[in-house]
Amino acid sequence: MIQAVIFDLDGVLTDTAHYHFQAWQALAHSLGIAFTEQDNEHLKGVDRLGSLRLILQKGGLTLPAAEEERLMARKNAHYLQLIAGMTAADLFPGVRELFARLKQSGIKLGLASASKNAAFVLQRLGIAGEFDAIADAATVKHSKPDPEIFLQAAALLQIAPEHCLGVEDAAAGVTAINRAGMRAIGIGQPEQLREALMVFPTLQALDAELLLTL
Repeated sequence: MIQAVIFDLDGVLTDTAHYHFQAWQALAHSLGIAFTEQDNEHLKGVDRLGSLRLILQKGGLTLPAAEEERLMARKNAHYLQLIAGMTAADLFPGVRELFARLKQSGIKLGLASASKNAAFVLQRLGIAGEFDAIADAATVKHSKPDPEIFLQAAALLQIAPEHCLGVEDAAAGVTAINRAGMRAIGIGQPEQLREALMVFPTLQALDAELLLTL
């Protein structure tokens, strides 16, 4: 029986992907590296350092750790400028209704985000207080598809992984959920999320009543 649902943030509850894309693209171009929206798809569910190294790899660059840190800080500062204007209006349709239905049924809510800015984004969206536990990239050593962040969220919720559902829009995230011993619900295209138990096109289309029967 499901006792908790653990959500990814970007691409599931809101869309910050275009802000990440703008910030990464600006950084890549400053390094003389072409970076397109198609390239950005490969960064879904990947942490900041992993994303930077994928971009550097595309440009055939290898940099010292100190320079990587400087570039990540620069990208993050740009990203924070871009998301500072986010409001509750940026929350995807159906999020509040789904949260209310799950809570009504006694289901705990968790967050497992690859973003180190997850807490800030949640505050901007007005849903920081909705979660019973929040695990983000700042608190784990390994990024998705490693299951660590989902396992940490389950531990914070005090719910065994087999009693948790994970909701993700990225293939790496779905893999992480499965490796954590949870069941994965995908948001997006079925062909990109083949490892998910079920896939819905949007969070609003997710059938809460169906989830409660799992």
